[in-house]
Amino acid sequence: MRVAALISGGKDSCYNMLQCVSAGHSIVALANLMPHTHVPDELDSYMYQTVGHQAVDLYAEAMDVPLYRRTIEGSSLHTGREYSQTEGDEVEDLYQLLKLVKEKEHVEAVSVGAILSDYQRVRVENVCARLQLQPLAYLWRRDQAELLREIISSGLQALLIKVAAYGLDPERHLGKSLAEMEAYLHELSEKYGVHICGEGGEYETFTVDCPLFKKKIVIDSMETVIHSADAFDTYSMTEELEYADKTPDVQGGCPSNAERSCQSEPGEMCVCVCVCVSVFWR
Repeated sequence: MRVAALISGGKDSCYNMLQCVSAGHSIVALANLMPHTHVPDELDSYMYQTVGHQAVDLYAEAMDVPLYRRTIEGSSLHTGREYSQTEGDEVEDLYQLLKLVKEKEHVEAVSVGAILSDYQRVRVENVCARLQLQPLAYLWRRDQAELLREIISSGLQALLIKVAAYGLDPERHLGKSLAEMEAYLHELSEKYGVHICGEGGEYETFTVDCPLFKKKIVIDSMETVIHSADAFDTYSMTEELEYADKTPDVQGGCPSNAERSCQSEPGEMCVCVCVCVSVFWR
């Protein structure tokens, strides 16, 4: 089937695309919902991961497929166990986005990287049913330890760009790869019940390479932003990487501190890393 992939930039949406291709489907378009420029990068959303959205357009460059994006206009209005069409709800932004992709690309199915959230599953299935699209969620209810090992073994490379859990230290863990973090995530799971794949919101990732990419996304620099109920502080860390005989096709700049923030509950700390990236031919 011709498939549109819902992507956030994270490991789950990217790995589900790999599973779709392995099952014989074709990824013909990417779809992403993003926040307004005047609101925080990470929305207080029940549905969408938006941290790291500034670099999502590089996926289209890396995979050489069209990317369709829509600004999130709605909010979480209909929050019950089931969902029915509700004007002004953020789910309707997903409906409009996929409606456009179906019209433009004649897709028959949607790749969805959901693992554990029934809230998200119910709403994506509602949208797909209304548009007569088949949802493809190969990660659904997979054992998280097994799934994480599989993701790492597949050649997918993803970095932690947000941490929001006890035991995850921004100075030590932001910017680390899943492969570097795997053993420690198992340790945190045993000690504190942390979800190994981050399904409790413990961390978010950004994928910089995978077997589907024709170009590799390379980190030029990173800036870490700390936001808690008590204070807002920033510090910077920059990693300039030298690549001989390679010329970037796309180069983007990091937004200023005023353009970024996280959402956190009272007593919790949310820490995000803003990455500046380039795309290179292999």
